[in-house]
Amino acid sequence: MIRVERLDHLVLTVASIEASLAFYGEVLGMAVVTFGAGRKALRFGAQQINLHEAGHEFEPKAMKPTPGSADLCFIVETPLSEVTAHLAAAGVAIELGPVPREGASGAFASLYLRDPDGNLVELSELMHQA
Repeated sequence: MIRVERLDHLVLTVASIEASLAFYGEVLGMAVVTFGAGRKALRFGAQQINLHEAGHEFEPKAMKPTPGSADLCFIVETPLSEVTAHLAAAGVAIELGPVPREGASGAFASLYLRDPDGNLVELSELMHQA
């Protein structure tokens, strides 16, 4: 049997590498990294999002790489009240939340917003149980 340990990286196909770097780097605080032959990625914790520009993807790739087709959930350490204020200051609209949700890490409260490509981005604060 195969035992999967964790996710190392995922690939996000985007319309504009620069717009995605600005959103995920400046708004969400992910580290912008360059690797390989000038490829761009976003790093947070022990994970990474590699960016492929639509029409210029690296091989091999998904069968139908499309900007705006992802739903992503990130666990945040920052309280959602502070996240909400930060997003407002950055001019990023919250689509929904905070609302209760449950995922692989347990129960959390989530805010939903969109990245520049229309991908759904969920920012979640873990609900610590006493």
